[in-house]
Amino acid sequence: MTNFRNLDLNLLKVFDAVMAERSLTRAADRLAMTQPAVSHALKRLREALGEELFVRQAFGMKPTSRAEGLWPEVRAALDRLRSLLDPDDFQPERDEYTFRLAMADSTAALLLPHLVVQMEAAQALANVHVLPLTTRDPRGLLEQGEADFALGYFPQAVAALQSLGSMAALRQHRLYESEYVCVMRRGHPLAEGELDLDRYCAAHHLLVSFSGRPHGFTDEALAALGRSRRIMLTVNQFFTAGRIVTHSDLLTVLPASFVEATGYKGQLVERPLPMPLARVHVDMLWHLRNDGRSAMRWMRERLIEAAKRATTATIGA
Repeated sequence: MTNFRNLDLNLLKVFDAVMAERSLTRAADRLAMTQPAVSHALKRLREALGEELFVRQAFGMKPTSRAEGLWPEVRAALDRLRSLLDPDDFQPERDEYTFRLAMADSTAALLLPHLVVQMEAAQALANVHVLPLTTRDPRGLLEQGEADFALGYFPQAVAALQSLGSMAALRQHRLYESEYVCVMRRGHPLAEGELDLDRYCAAHHLLVSFSGRPHGFTDEALAALGRSRRIMLTVNQFFTAGRIVTHSDLLTVLPASFVEATGYKGQLVERPLPMPLARVHVDMLWHLRNDGRSAMRWMRERLIEAAKRATTATIGA
């Protein structure tokens, strides 16, 4: 049985880092430790708990079910300690910090250049890790502490948070709005003339799906009209979609704010969609436990400013 009085609480910090990174090397970098030191700390924690927490794999560390069960509680306890001990005077040029942002490539391409400019201007020692976004509902990522912020279009999650009001465990800030447009290569047979519903549905399409689902918002809108389309290819990145459409006759649907960032704007044509589709609301979500931490407030302010600069630049273009 574990004797809590003799447990080195530093071992929990190592456990948290390995859970987050799923790699001894990346966890060591994050903690400014050597890899053998991290491995030794895990061994001590395993001996203290009397059971395995990780299984080595070819490409990292796989947590056991026991580790998966422990992590949310350990992360929450560490976050509470950080909040209590945080002197509320985070200085970006003095304090090292790693922020984890979950976002799709379209959001990253728009915001990150402006975020980096601010960080360099502040001579910040902070690091930013961008995590892949594989869902339209990032609440689990934030509640389990796998990401500090999630940025993107999360209609269901935002609606749920707004219905809960002050009782919600997550917070939300609207960064900017855009609209979806139909995108095709220049010279495409549908690039000229009216793009009506019949011509649109008769074409071949490329779908961007983070989760791998075989349908998206566009298909839901078509179904409401009793129509459907042929999806020939599904990818999980907007950048990939832009490149493929440039070299094929496939149509795709992209946020208008992102077309410039594809790098192919001069080779692409944007057309209004022939059916109503809700506007894209890009929100920033974070957990309530991070609400008052000075480092997190600093990053929130930087992200809000990055969104303002990005949308101003897009409008100006």
